[in-house]
Amino acid sequence: MRVLRVGTRALLVEVGSDGEVQALHAEISRRRAAGTLPPVEEVVPAARTVLLDGLDDPAALARDLPGWRVPPQAAGDGTLIEVPTRYDGADLAEVAALWDVPVEEVARVHAGTEFRVAFCGFAPGFAYLTGLPERYAVPRLATPRQAVPAGAVGLAGSYTGVYPRSSPGGWQLIGRTEVVLWDPAREPAALLAPGTRVRFVPVDR
Repeated sequence: MRVLRVGTRALLVEVGSDGEVQALHAEISRRRAAGTLPPVEEVVPAARTVLLDGLDDPAALARDLPGWRVPPQAAGDGTLIEVPTRYDGADLAEVAALWDVPVEEVARVHAGTEFRVAFCGFAPGFAYLTGLPERYAVPRLATPRQAVPAGAVGLAGSYTGVYPRSSPGGWQLIGRTEVVLWDPAREPAALLAPGTRVRFVPVDR
């Protein structure tokens, strides 16, 4: 763990993996809920970092953080959200070839995995989901699409993501869902937040 000062009221905590990010974010959330974390306005996890912003005394927390015991996040911790998905994406055959499996096996493997939101970004409501073993990592498209439809389920590296709205994108598309990922009229607007567990449920239509 490496703790860096950012500006006058923030800390950036660097760790070695997305699993460590998830464990640290969960521990911060536990301490915050228990009232044992100093007041913080915002906690923002990313691929290898967690930003704590709006601290009254960042120097004191910077001294304490390296001594924290941060247990791995338990598999069953967090809210579970199911995402009905039709596995008919434009890149399904390409992903099957990269995995060296039959096309129907892609859906079986993907739907048989429990994912967890590691962090959010790229677009409002877009969540980076971890859970697939590294052997199923796939490259982004060499030439991104100019428009990916809302609800498209894609893979990039070892991450899974669902496009919350139509946008350009270079992820390998394996399916689609009608679940609304981002709704400003909803509270919270984003369906998926860091720490949320996610399962994709195959549907025929």
